[in-house]
Parts: sequence; C-alpha cells; structure tokens
Amino acid sequence: MTRAERQAQTRERLVEVARELFLDEGYAATSLDKVALAAGFSKGAVYSNFAGKEELCLAVLDSIHEEQIEGVLGAFTTDTDLAGRIDAFAAWAQTGLGHPRWTALEVEFAAVARHSPFVATELVKRHRDLVAATAQLIGQVTREAGLELRVPAHEAATVLLSLGIGLGALRSLDSAIDVTIFADAMRALAPGFTAGAQ
Repeated sequence: MTRAERQAQTRERLVEVARELFLDEGYAATSLDKVALAAGFSKGAVYSNFAGKEELCLAVLDSIHEEQIEGVLGAFTTDTDLAGRIDAFAAWAQTGLGHPRWTALEVEFAAVARHSPFVATELVKRHRDLVAATAQLIGQVTREAGLELRVPAHEAATVLLSLGIGLGALRSLDSAIDVTIFADAMRALAPGFTAGAQ
C-alpha cells in the first residue's frame, strides 16, 4: 500500500468514526482527541488530514449528503416513466428523509456558521452545488419525459430542496408526517402531470 493509499484509508476511518460520534454525542461534545482515540490514531493523524474539527464535520456531512444524493439519483434513474420515478422517489423519502440524528447535527453545525466565516462560506458553497446538481437532474428527467417546467430548473430545485429540508426537519421531530406531499409537489411542477397520475 502506498503512502497516499494509507492516508486515504486513515482519512476514511476518521470520517467514519467522527460520523458516529457527531451523530451520537453532537458536534460540541465531540473533541478531536475523542475521535482520534476511538479511531485508534494519534491526534496528529487527525490534523494531518483535517485542519480542525470544522473541516472534519464538513467531511462527515458530505458523506451523509452523498448517501442521500445516491438515493435520489437511484429513484430518478430507474427504467420507467416519470410517474414511476416520482413513485420511486416517494418510496425512498419514506426512509431516507428526516433522520433525527442527521438533522440535529446539521442544525447544530449550521449554528457554528454564525461565528465562523469558514463554515458559513463552505455551507453556502455546498448548498449552491446541491441546487445546481438538482437543477441538472430536474432538467434531464423532464426532458426525458417530454415535459417543460413551469419555472426554470434552478428555481424548481430551490423550491424542492427547501421543501425537502423543511419536511426532513419536521419529520425528525414527528415521524408521523407523511412525506408523500413531496412527490405531489414534484408532480405539480410539471404541466399536465397531475398528483393523481399513476
């Protein structure tokens, strides 16, 4: 194994351990010493991979978001029509949206942005990248379905992400909230595609 491979492996392990600690104990209660100890490395190993706890938490959040994006992409690249893809997304949302621990960590870390220009800048950058990627997916899916959006793809992406984030936050508090309204909102954005379509 090369040095680069070992470092990548160490980084992956640190993110994995930090993720569990951040989710279990929260951002503030998790120190880099605790992460290093739980991962079986020195604190120096942490600092050789991350500038500090903020950067490590961003890597953890990135890993969570990547999983969510994979779920959404999986739904919208299924070999079926638009109705079937939205149904697949609704099925994913039932289990993939509104994890209480994820939401709690994101809210706690977002509060850090109030005092950290670095965190504020990084969160804005990630949000904009997510909007752009979502807009691209919306454009692709609607073109394949032969439909035109009532609003620009970028605006549709912003609306859907806002709805998803809001529903996820509410669902993290009340698991009885029905997330199928998310799928209904998608149908409403496409002309001629009604909420009752199957």
